[in-house]
Amino acid sequence: MEYANKDSLVSTEWVAQHLNDPNVRIVEVDYDPAPNYEQGHIPGAVLFDWKKDLNDPVTRDILSKEQLEDLLGRNGIDNNTTIVLYGDFNNWFAAYAFWDLTYYGVEHLKLMNGGRKKWLLEERPVTKEVPTYPRKVYKAKEPNRSIRAFIDDVRKILGNKEWALVDVRSPAEYTGQILAPPEYPNEGAQRGGHIPGAINIPWGMAVNEDGTFKSADELYKLYTSKGITPDKKIVTYCRIGERSSHTWFVLTHLLGFKNVVNYDGSWSEWGNGVRNPVEK
Repeated sequence: MEYANKDSLVSTEWVAQHLNDPNVRIVEVDYDPAPNYEQGHIPGAVLFDWKKDLNDPVTRDILSKEQLEDLLGRNGIDNNTTIVLYGDFNNWFAAYAFWDLTYYGVEHLKLMNGGRKKWLLEERPVTKEVPTYPRKVYKAKEPNRSIRAFIDDVRKILGNKEWALVDVRSPAEYTGQILAPPEYPNEGAQRGGHIPGAINIPWGMAVNEDGTFKSADELYKLYTSKGITPDKKIVTYCRIGERSSHTWFVLTHLLGFKNVVNYDGSWSEWGNGVRNPVEK
């Protein structure tokens, strides 16, 4: 097998060859820029701060269409620009940005395979210089609801055999032993466990040691062996939607599954919701 959408993924070598390409904008997406982007990033790369740039500052929601247009425009991106996203150590938040931008119909979108981790492992150049680009105009499309699930959507499919829920968190989170990863203690929930019927396939099972994705054959075997097959409608979720975006990318762009939605409210919403059923 080959990846279903090979154009959505580029190598570190490809990025190195396009550092000075005016039609390409490289973007580092970080949960916390201080130990990442600010300590050195790919030359020419701009920063998308997950907390500040990709979320509404008041409502718990992703950024609006207008906020997205402003974010892209002020970073010198228009509708003809190729956007290459890469994340802090593990590409979670880059995959979230990929899903987020796809939600608004952004085209010419790519993920750098292996992310920041692989770039640094290869000892490629980094800089602390923060670039600026002339503002451009970006026109986004209306939201594509077919790739996003809300809590009411998930409640409606519980017990429906046509649907499959994939919990991509760690086994300790899935079983309720911990409420959130140790590095993210403020984003836990009142209760531990998982959504009833969800299958636990941790996001990290899809990647190699250097952060790159496993082969299409390996990925297909991984998911289908656990009942996640192309004929099903699939919901991915994690804690706040970032790891589940990574799995959403794998299932849609690398394996070509047609009906995959990301529940970005994830466990921090479900585990805090009144009368939401929980399994452990």
